[in-house]
Amino acid sequence: MALIAPRIFLIALAILLSHRSLADTQPVVVCYPGGPVSEDEANKAMNAMLGFIEKKGGWPSQTFTSFFSSDVTGCKNLLEEKQPAFAITSLGIFLSEEKALPIDPVVQPKMRGTTNEQFHLVAAKGRYTSLESAKGATVGGTVFDEGEFIRKIVFQGKLNPEQDFQLKPSRQAIRALRALDKGEIDAVLLNGQQFAALSSLNMKTSIESFYDSPEIPMMGLIANRSKASPEEQSRFKDALTGMCEDPDGRKLCDLFGIEAFVTADLNAIHAALAEWKKKH
Repeated sequence: MALIAPRIFLIALAILLSHRSLADTQPVVVCYPGGPVSEDEANKAMNAMLGFIEKKGGWPSQTFTSFFSSDVTGCKNLLEEKQPAFAITSLGIFLSEEKALPIDPVVQPKMRGTTNEQFHLVAAKGRYTSLESAKGATVGGTVFDEGEFIRKIVFQGKLNPEQDFQLKPSRQAIRALRALDKGEIDAVLLNGQQFAALSSLNMKTSIESFYDSPEIPMMGLIANRSKASPEEQSRFKDALTGMCEDPDGRKLCDLFGIEAFVTADLNAIHAALAEWKKKH
């Protein structure tokens, strides 16, 4: 269920590179902040996805090995320490590290017809009328590990969640929604996949979104231009963007609800970067 695995496309990309390494393998940093990852479940698809990318990209088997973290600080430390040629990050981590590292977006996932998503702040129907009206509220969700991203991009600088909310972070959105249904918290911040799954839940409380973020580009694969040559970036991109059209790759894409991997929309990502750099 999408509620159990927010930003599930990050897991899908993590799987394709999370493979036990040899001494000469290339590091790939995989960042999945603020959510649970079942390694045992992921391992079932891991070898197939990794093998597909290596084969289609013309790399020997076991070329890549991943270094994974679900912690924002841990992700940033890995990017700086390992200096990987390729990495899988959230948009928030890309935006925060873009100034310090020579990194460029390469590929985005396409889900439900779009490479963008929205965040939604939900509460009992009629409880709040605007973002500002919820100041002081007790708010749950899985996405608050990236506080600056929520403040600058999701809330457009209108509200600081760490100062204006009483935060109750959760590793599973469904737990936060159950707490909301019981009246234990006031609101929950959901990403697009989580919000889309609301209709599948049997909740006693009538829930509505009282704040919808602007459309925000989903992030996926990035490349370090000082470590990966244009030719290597092209090979990796071609392999990944062709995966969902391949009979074997299609099964893996379907498993994670990904319609396609597409060339990153640089205009959308640069717009997010410009918003990030504003003085809010």
